[in-house]
Amino acid sequence: MSSYAVVLAGFGLVVLLTAWLPMVLRELPLSLPMFCVALGAAVFAIPDVPGVIYHPQEQLPFVEHMTELVVIISLMGAGLKLDRPFAWRSWGLTWRLLGIAMPLTILALAALGHALLGLGAATALLLAAALSPTDPVLASDIQVGRPGEGQEDEVRFSLTSEAGLNDGLAFPFVHLAIVLLAVSRTDEPWFAAWISIDVVWKIAAGAGIGYGVGLALGWATFHLPNRAKLSRTGDGFVALGVTCLAYGAAEIGHGYGFLAVFVAALALRSTERGSRYHQKLHDFAEELERLLMMVLLVLLGGAISGGGLFRGLTLEAVAFSVLAIFVVRPVCAWVGLAATTRPASERAVISFFGIRGLGSIYYLAYALGRAPFEAPDLLWATLGLTIVMSIVLHGITVTPVMRRLDRMAARPHSAANGNSPVAGSANSGRKARSRMRARSVRNSS
Repeated sequence: MSSYAVVLAGFGLVVLLTAWLPMVLRELPLSLPMFCVALGAAVFAIPDVPGVIYHPQEQLPFVEHMTELVVIISLMGAGLKLDRPFAWRSWGLTWRLLGIAMPLTILALAALGHALLGLGAATALLLAAALSPTDPVLASDIQVGRPGEGQEDEVRFSLTSEAGLNDGLAFPFVHLAIVLLAVSRTDEPWFAAWISIDVVWKIAAGAGIGYGVGLALGWATFHLPNRAKLSRTGDGFVALGVTCLAYGAAEIGHGYGFLAVFVAALALRSTERGSRYHQKLHDFAEELERLLMMVLLVLLGGAISGGGLFRGLTLEAVAFSVLAIFVVRPVCAWVGLAATTRPASERAVISFFGIRGLGSIYYLAYALGRAPFEAPDLLWATLGLTIVMSIVLHGITVTPVMRRLDRMAARPHSAANGNSPVAGSANSGRKARSRMRARSVRNSS
């Protein structure tokens, strides 16, 4: 049996399932990621399946670049779907999640890694930094709706914007782990260089380059003379071009590419916020993201059953994963959201849905490919178990929890009731058009 034929047939099956499964699973307490991991684990557990599935440590460049690709596409989709303009006050919960909850999460996870797993400071920090950001790929079920649809209540908006920004902001701590491992052998000064380059410069360069790319391409898309503007093509794959250009330009400029992609998407939306072409761009990015996500999660399931992903798993690692999912993220996010005016139910949902996923795999592969961290098998097993637990727990709970939250929020000034600023304006427009049509009918009769 040809391995190529089996891979081709398997890929075709994944493509078909990518289109079919979201519709089938919509009414069930199951998620597409859960199915993908289970499918991969089942298929690659069959002894006679041609081909070999590897442990991630044995294929670091492949793992790094594939997860990198799906994350940046997901970040573009997340940025395009946000209707709310970028502002300090209206993004208040996001800043709390990034500025308070995320550092607390890294500190708590690093302490757990040292105390429970016996890791050194640099390795414990790496594991904590990799697991600190919420994942933009696996969090689509709790994000806002398509551009212009007005489905932007505070919970969905906070989780979407957090996932868009914290992938880039976790990078300074990944670099810090690499720096600490290096200086432990050389004892050279490091703090000033880390602050100036890995924190200040790379964040500023990523945000600045992303903003410039987004504005420039927004002008080319919406404001060139009518016959020349990109939006006239109607092609959704323009979103892929914007994504790759923003990411590549930021990396060339030694900035954080993840941050640049999300900022570029926000800037592109700001140039012509009401255009329906944004939906075309978003839909293409979402479809491509879903396909790549399914492929990678099937491979993740295969790595569990056929690649020995959990070969370094210990009882301490299981305890670490349980605490990371059930205690660290919820508590740290709850502390970060304290003293806000949002209802306790909303703060609880935001705190609970700290989904871990493919972004965490990228960070670990990136760091392990650049420095000889201790116990890589233990790191992969712990991170993999945490991701699988997050996929299962959040996949089962997301549908009933969000439905209940929407029912509770069906009151004046709630986005679920269509009374957010965006939804309200859209509904007002529809009502006005309905009244005009009604008058026209009456006049004609």
